[in-house]
Amino acid sequence: MKPESIQPHRQNDLFGGQGEVLVYNLLGRRSIAPFEAVLACELAPGGFVGAHVQQSAHEIVVITEGQGVAHVDGEPQNLVSGTVVFLPYGKQLTLKNTSETAPLRYLIVKSHATVGID
Repeated sequence: MKPESIQPHRQNDLFGGQGEVLVYNLLGRRSIAPFEAVLACELAPGGFVGAHVQQSAHEIVVITEGQGVAHVDGEPQNLVSGTVVFLPYGKQLTLKNTSETAPLRYLIVKSHATVGID
């Protein structure tokens, strides 16, 4: 999921959540229009990412490993490997790792909000 040469940025209690999230910036300083960011993330067992609103981009979250639950504007979505969560610009997201023993691993792909959605 991530090249070995990329070092993670460690976040604790992200957006008022709980636990550690490792964030790998897969684009680095490159820009690949229309994508704003591609991030590989790992949420610690039992951790959660607090509520936050997408303020500059549309986003998809692709679960690569683990289990959990996401809420998009309060609507729950179960998370397992292969689940894709679509988060339009201006919507609110929370993520929770429901496993107490295994991390929740996922990719975040952000596309500039000026890109239309169907």
